Amino acid sequence: MSHPSPHGPGFHHIAMRAADLDATIRFYREGLGFSVAYAWGEGDGRAVMLDAGDGVCVEFFAGGALDPVRAEGAILHYALRTGDCNAAYQRALAAGAQDHSAPQDVLVPGEPPLPIRIAFVRGLDGEIIEFFQNDRL
Repeated sequence: MSHPSPHGPGFHHIAMRAADLDATIRFYREGLGFSVAYAWGEGDGRAVMLDAGDGVCVEFFAGGALDPVRAEGAILHYALRTGDCNAAYQRALAAGAQDHSAPQDVLVPGEPPLPIRIAFVRGLDGEIIEFFQNDRL
């Protein structure tokens, strides 16, 4: 699963724990369009690497626990590139995600200003997932 980058080592994956690994795999496959790149282990030692379609993965380990008062931690959210923010958001909601922020157009005030369309959902394990639509970035 090597995807060499001319810009350096590149980003490979983030890792999280899942309270219900099978439900999480279903959500990421059916709701977000990921594929299983690799899976291993048994019971609470199970893990899976899910590919976003470009070699960048989200890795989930079984044995997590849902904590509704969970601290945000160092990771605020992660973003998935999409050509249709509205469709990605609706697909995720239909697969069990919770709304966090409906699709909206934003103008990032850099030089030059960058028009983007974004939306956020909360995944099954509390992770915040952003859908990021832009032709230039």
